[in-house]
Amino acid sequence: MPMLEQLSDEACWERFYAYKTSLACPKTFAKELRRFIDARGWEPVCEEIRKTAEEIRQSGSAGDQEITFPLPSKAVISKQSSQKKRTVYTYPAPENTVLKLLTWLLLRKYDGLFSGNLYSFRPGITAKDAVRRLRRTKDIDRMYSYKADISNYFNSVPVEKLLPMLSEALTEDPALLNFLSGLLTEPRVLDGSRGITEPRTPEESRIIIEQKGIMAGTPLSAFYANLYLKELDRSFAERGILYARYSDDIILFAKTAEERDACASEVGHFLAERGLSLNPDKEVFGAPEDGFTFLGFEFQEGYIDIAPVSVTKLKKKMRRKARALDRWHRRKGLSGEKAAAAFLRVFNRKLFAAEGDNELSWNRWFFPVITRTDRLHEIDLYAQDCIRFLAAGTRTKARFDVRYEDLKRLGYRSLVHEWYAYEGS
Repeated sequence: MPMLEQLSDEACWERFYAYKTSLACPKTFAKELRRFIDARGWEPVCEEIRKTAEEIRQSGSAGDQEITFPLPSKAVISKQSSQKKRTVYTYPAPENTVLKLLTWLLLRKYDGLFSGNLYSFRPGITAKDAVRRLRRTKDIDRMYSYKADISNYFNSVPVEKLLPMLSEALTEDPALLNFLSGLLTEPRVLDGSRGITEPRTPEESRIIIEQKGIMAGTPLSAFYANLYLKELDRSFAERGILYARYSDDIILFAKTAEERDACASEVGHFLAERGLSLNPDKEVFGAPEDGFTFLGFEFQEGYIDIAPVSVTKLKKKMRRKARALDRWHRRKGLSGEKAAAAFLRVFNRKLFAAEGDNELSWNRWFFPVITRTDRLHEIDLYAQDCIRFLAAGTRTKARFDVRYEDLKRLGYRSLVHEWYAYEGS
């Protein structure tokens, strides 16, 4: 069955629902997806897709006329724990949901296009598999490393360079190719924001023309991001060079500094030919004694721990929440213990998976991979200090009047203790 026709198959939607709810996904998403399926919300969207594919077929080329499928909305948002901004695109909720199913189908049918050193958005593969593979590599602690990050990867991909690759991959499914080409080459975008805090409604948005690449934030961008650099991945795989890519994050290893530098130069040249550039602030040339970080994990002296940047982000969230709860309980005339208990409810949910909970928590993500507890201990100490500050209402030494037993009574759970319990289970 052609892929676009599968989008109208109720059984396909049920398989998609079963898959999504088998993973760590927010309960709100699962409920919304269930309602969408029960209401057969895909039906009008599939008609839009059919018309768009037909419009492109009749015109003979994409980008020459307006298409039926709704335009994406553009928004500029702040990156977490940073002053930097990033541009994302979204389609209306019904269209976005159908595109999620389409992406799910694409990534499964065409997974054979990709090399084993690619770890992003692939069925049955996660970032943790990349870290485990690197850890198992013999003598990796004696190798020189190179780590790179592609600047604004998704929104910088030149569509005219991607389209021939897409055409080659989808040669047996012309209707699908027509539809995807139509979305990629549509130059119009709804400017969906007055700024960060005042989003426009679709009626208020103005239409602008811009180069938007593969549109970060839209479901299909995952497939395009894998496809666009598959030749780079394959080049290193065929030569047996230790290399891993997760979307826009690349790391590779060599026995000598000279070999590492040659591989790094090769990456730079390849990306330049594809119209991409590296983020110089995230380019790292490592020696064996330096260890390396990749995808939120740090490899050092044969051990794997949580990367410092991940810890820093979490501590910033804890600090912001503690300050907000301190203002809240003072304004409401509530006790500091109530604020401390509220803090623990928030972060226990983030750090620890509850029974029957399907959210992605820290213990589910990090515990199966890390082999030491240094960063867990650092987080424990910081969390304890936040709780004592809230419970005591002060940052002076008087906060230590709140004993460890008091923290546990309020609901505190130690990450270090939980990790040892996990290891022993």
